[in-house]
Parts: sequence; structure tokens; C-alpha cells
Amino acid sequence: MMADDIPAIMEIENKVYTHPWTVGIFNDCMRVGYNCWVYYEDDELLAYGLVSVAVNEAHILNLCVSPDAQGKGLGKRMLYKLMQLAAERQGNSIFLEVRESNLIAQKLYDQEGFNRIGLRKNYYPSEDGREDALVYAKELNLDEEP
Repeated sequence: MMADDIPAIMEIENKVYTHPWTVGIFNDCMRVGYNCWVYYEDDELLAYGLVSVAVNEAHILNLCVSPDAQGKGLGKRMLYKLMQLAAERQGNSIFLEVRESNLIAQKLYDQEGFNRIGLRKNYYPSEDGREDALVYAKELNLDEEP
């Protein structure tokens, strides 16, 4: 991910999320050295993901696929890239939060061996106030193939 990618990322953020991240959040993530990746196809940015790794634990901060490209396996590819990056940086386990209403993402995480380990009450802003987040975790294996 580079600063030049931010306009295309923001276009996707605003299409996908009711409460999207800001340009400042993406810039801060790049500035502090989080692993920020984008996926392009035919010069079009279609997906992106961000993961932080500290003290052998990784945390997926954002994983998003353009609405036009959803259902084609890009979410899974980005998830594997983020897990690979985390493992290469000595992450032993990886965590993430997902909206309780995001059943498609939950299905992906369940299929890829993540375990539901908790619930964060009122974690996400929503149209109706706040929404709970499910917390997922997985032990990392650098040899794992997508």
C-alpha cells in the first residue's frame, strides 16, 4: 500500500462500510509500519488488508474487497497474505474482530480455521447506535497453503 492507493481505497471503504476508516487512519497505519497490502487487477485496486504484529501476536486491522470483486476468492487470498506476513514476522497467532452482522466474513474465517474466542460489546458504530464484534483467533503456520 502506498499513499497513491488511498483514493481508490477510500472509494471502496465508502461503498462497503457505513462507518469507513478515514484517510488519516490509513496514513497512520502506513507511517507506523503496519503491513499494508493492496491487490490490483488490470490496474484496478480490488482489495486491501492491514495487519499489525507485536510480541508474537498479529491483529488483522482491516480486510476489504471491492463490491464489484466480491465472491471471487479475493477475500481468502488477502487473508492468506496477511497470515503469511504475520508468520514471517514471528507472529504465532492472529486475531481479528468482525461485525456480528457480517455473516459472509464469519463464514470465511470459520472455513479457514479461525476460532471464535470472544465478544466485544458495542464495538462498532452502526446505523442504530453500536454493534457487537465477534473476536476470532488462529494459530499461525508458515507452511500453510491457500
